[in-house]
Amino acid sequence: MEQLPIIAAPGVGERADAAADAACHLYDAVAPWSGSGAGGWSRTAAEDAAETIETTAHALAHAHPRAEVILAPVHAALADLRRQLALPPADLPAAEEALALPRSVGNPRRTRWVRVVTPTLPRQPPVGTTS
Repeated sequence: MEQLPIIAAPGVGERADAAADAACHLYDAVAPWSGSGAGGWSRTAAEDAAETIETTAHALAHAHPRAEVILAPVHAALADLRRQLALPPADLPAAEEALALPRSVGNPRRTRWVRVVTPTLPRQPPVGTTS
């Protein structure tokens, strides 16, 4: 398992701490409403929260080479949640941004696509034939 450094890049630790605090405050705000239907959520608030999670997952995807693949189910779950709540899908970026830094999962602000190039295997003769 790859160990992360003790000290984060400038601003990363503070922003991650602020995001965690904000998530706790959000939970505290909706918890009293949990027994009633929508749990105190509005359409705009739910969309903002989904965007926050999507963006945070994209940021966290830089923590490890496989993190983006590991986090892919988070993006799939959020896309499903958006559909269930009748929220719009995550926004797509401008075409020039998509080509600049390819990614594989959606982000409302930075969706990009990955083009994976794999080495070709040598041709094998069909089974049952001799060369």
